[in-house]
Amino acid sequence: MAKKNTPKSAPAQLATLALHAGHTPDRDTKSRAVPIYQTSSFTFDNTADAAEIFALKKAGNIYTRLNNPTTAVLEERLVAIDGGVGALATASGMSAIFLAVTNILSAGDHMITSAALYGGTDTLFRFTLKRFGIDVTFIKDFTPANIKKAIRKTTKAIYFETIANPSGDIPDIAPITQLANEQKIPVIVDNTFAPGICRLFDYGVNIAVYSCTKWLGGHGTSIGGAIVDAGNFNWASGRFPEFTTPDESYHGLVFNDIGPAAFIFKARVQGLRDIGPCMSPFNAFQILQGVETLPLRMKAHSENAIKLATYLAKHPKIKSVCYTGLPNHASHKIAQKYLTPGCFGSVFGIEVKGGTKAAEKFIDSVKLASHLANVGDTKTLVIHPSSTTHQQLSDEAKIACGLTPGFIRVSVGLEDIADIIADFDQALK
Repeated sequence: MAKKNTPKSAPAQLATLALHAGHTPDRDTKSRAVPIYQTSSFTFDNTADAAEIFALKKAGNIYTRLNNPTTAVLEERLVAIDGGVGALATASGMSAIFLAVTNILSAGDHMITSAALYGGTDTLFRFTLKRFGIDVTFIKDFTPANIKKAIRKTTKAIYFETIANPSGDIPDIAPITQLANEQKIPVIVDNTFAPGICRLFDYGVNIAVYSCTKWLGGHGTSIGGAIVDAGNFNWASGRFPEFTTPDESYHGLVFNDIGPAAFIFKARVQGLRDIGPCMSPFNAFQILQGVETLPLRMKAHSENAIKLATYLAKHPKIKSVCYTGLPNHASHKIAQKYLTPGCFGSVFGIEVKGGTKAAEKFIDSVKLASHLANVGDTKTLVIHPSSTTHQQLSDEAKIACGLTPGFIRVSVGLEDIADIIADFDQALK
């Protein structure tokens, strides 16, 4: 695997880590910015060197499907930000979720998830994993008590989103991870909506997944995903023989012998090796540019979101506003427990009086905001989830996600708040 290039005395503050973690100026070129290593393959010193790297006996670059120096910097930066032991960059957020889940679940296994999920994740869990023989239980009221009732002997993962897309629901993380730890079940959390403002591993989460396309990249230019391993789960607990028995594809390698980074190591040398959803070096470079300003943008996004949500909550043409940052949201107090003070994310839902037709009219009338299927962009975005991003869901599943027919998802950007409010106001009129 790629050699680490982290400064010896790595700083601990988020703003500094976002700029420096994982990279020092290149020895040969002295480049201050992270270079784009746009290459498919890497040379070896000799045949013995090649054999040792392929056998995982020494670190080294082989092929960009497995590792790349540009991508490695992004991985190390995410590790530093989250406080983990290893990371794996992938082609998209969905590929990160798929690799994370299938790294520990196979035919006959069971997973528990919150019903409040992004539509693509719901479809993956509800339909695609079923084809692999993996059973998934969806829980609407995602409490430790309800999770405990759903646990089986074959349960191998508990999954949820830090801030659910698009309902804004936030589970009470610590009691869930405590239960999971007692039951020897790893917890995987999609932290896409809260990068840098929720330190999941501080609350016992084992694996974090991201769509880097969103706030990490932040500019709507590049698709990418990532898995970050906390290194805090005991894979020798008994539920996971694939970590403690020899791997035939690597001449009897036992992944648990790798140490705390066993999960992410296995995801790379098995999942990424065989399925191949690697991130391109150019996309890794683009996402790194976003990560550098992540702390500033998350704060500014949240400030704009609170101002817009507060304004719309009083608007005569708005029926309701569903935003975690407002005191009337069911998860508001929990958000204050787990998120950086003052930061509640920048996605919320609004329901325009008049139902679906009024929602469609509003979306067709915005001028500054963009109508597209993304969130976490520097620009303000709107969409009607029920007919687009969550279209595949049944009516029952949509309700479980908090979607009513007139629900509009808003991703608040970094434009001047007066201009955003003016655009929404003219569209409502």
